[in-house]
Amino acid sequence: MEVLQNFKNLFFDVWNEGISGVNISEIIIALLIFLFFLFLRGVFSKFVVKRLENYVSKSTNNFDNSLVFSMEGPAKFFPVVLGFFVSTSYLTVETQAAEFLETINRSLITILIFWTFHQIIGPLSVVIKSVGGLLSKDLINWIIKAIKVLIFILGAAAVLELWGIKIGPIIAGLGLFGVAVALGAQDLFKNLISGILVLVERRFQVGDWIYVEGVIEGTVESIGFRSTVVRRFDKSLATIPNFQFAENAVINNTQTTNRRINWMIGLEYRTTSEQLKNIKKEIEDYIKKSDDFVKSKDTLLSVKVDQFAASSIDIRLICFTKTRHFQEWLNVKDTLALEIKNIVEKNKASFAFPSTSVYVEKNS
Repeated sequence: MEVLQNFKNLFFDVWNEGISGVNISEIIIALLIFLFFLFLRGVFSKFVVKRLENYVSKSTNNFDNSLVFSMEGPAKFFPVVLGFFVSTSYLTVETQAAEFLETINRSLITILIFWTFHQIIGPLSVVIKSVGGLLSKDLINWIIKAIKVLIFILGAAAVLELWGIKIGPIIAGLGLFGVAVALGAQDLFKNLISGILVLVERRFQVGDWIYVEGVIEGTVESIGFRSTVVRRFDKSLATIPNFQFAENAVINNTQTTNRRINWMIGLEYRTTSEQLKNIKKEIEDYIKKSDDFVKSKDTLLSVKVDQFAASSIDIRLICFTKTRHFQEWLNVKDTLALEIKNIVEKNKASFAFPSTSVYVEKNS
């Protein structure tokens, strides 16, 4: 009986002492409180968050949709933070353990705050894009990414400070390391700065058709920190370093106000002066009457004899179409070419082609 009594006394001593002086009953109750908050988190996630998502999905306001979906993570994390705080507040702990638990609580709250800031940047970007006329969408996206990275770094620094890890020496060490890296990564920084210049100067945007002589021609698919992805017309994908767009002339065909037609029409030398006059006049009249071409004082329209070439009399045609779209421009050119052929044939003239005359002398 004495053995059992000793075991009973030892059992209750261990129970009361618990872990680090914390009663096991308190630990069990604290765990139950934490589990209760986890249960509330599941209920909140299943009913409240899902219903909010279903509700805003029916709205045409992009800000509401983006806000609810981006805040889903922090909203689910909040019951965990609150549950841990309530459960640890119930415990009666010694000073050292209390400081440790308080540091954990502060760390969780810090993570929640910076996570919320990180996620709310997305919905704010929707508003900025809708009202931001001074900045391009690509530049706004770039700034948003930079802000998110900065928030992450600041949040990580704040958590490290709570645990007594000083970030000052780390930053100083990274500064020295950065100098060494910069000396060997000049091209990387050159491309980064060039990318910023491209976005700030709005040389082109995603979806634009660009041409850089000797480098690339195609449609821009994405603009990154170091390089730009361009889809060529053969559907192959090219990744071009950004410095190419800063150091070379970039022709943005998408920003063309009017597409030009510049043709040389070669007629045979047997074409008479009267035929030449009629052909020029009829081509010019057709362009002036057509709705496909621009007619104004500031826009050139010229149908003139340009030169007497080796095998032809050349008429230079210069005009501008109203459309800026490539496919429509091809259709207008096709219609104009057929009309010019009809005009030449109607005036009983012919197109010239390269030819060579050979004279043979006969010896008597």
